[in-house]
Amino acid sequence: MNSSGSSSQESARLEALTRYQILDTAAEASFDNLTRLAAAICEAPISLVSLVDEDRQWFKSRHGLDATQTPREQAFCAHALHGEDVLVVEDACEDPRFVDNPLVTGDPGIRFYAGAPLRVEGVHSLGTLCVIDRVPRSLSADQLHALTILRDAVVSHLELNRAASELKAMQSLLPVCAWCRSVKRDDSDGGHWQPLHEYVAEMTPVSHSICPRCSESVERATQDKS
Repeated sequence: MNSSGSSSQESARLEALTRYQILDTAAEASFDNLTRLAAAICEAPISLVSLVDEDRQWFKSRHGLDATQTPREQAFCAHALHGEDVLVVEDACEDPRFVDNPLVTGDPGIRFYAGAPLRVEGVHSLGTLCVIDRVPRSLSADQLHALTILRDAVVSHLELNRAASELKAMQSLLPVCAWCRSVKRDDSDGGHWQPLHEYVAEMTPVSHSICPRCSESVERATQDKS
């Protein structure tokens, strides 16, 4: 990074990537279907859901490519992280950023690249949904729009996966009845069920303040009695 500010932003981005607990997870049809659809719509032989960590870009989903990851310094997607729009490279051999890149001069012989940033939490780009070709070319306006729609679907799946993971973690810490919302207490007698409101009242410290809405209600009730 060139400045402490950009270094701080990258640290925050990597922390966000860690929160999503997606790196090195198994392939999922929900992501694979989107990469196949992106490749078909953009008429590209390769499509990837690429996530960029500190040292590499790792592919959650890949279509038309055998590699599961590449070094970050070679990653086209690392350049796409810093913008909100789709990064389009029509001919990598004519772009000084990529002309000497091993992914251009060697396998898979990238010439064309279009990557839509996977923006989460309104701030951080974790990687891209990208399409790649071995010949110079461009995308039509409709294809670019479709790529951004599919990108949004990838982000939605990332959010759903995170929510499911967090819910599972909460359930393992606090078993809650799906019907009455009672909480199972982990006691020596094998555990007993306690109403949720009683559990919260018991486990949560109570302040001696009052919120504005309740304060207004109490004031109205006092005035009514007087």
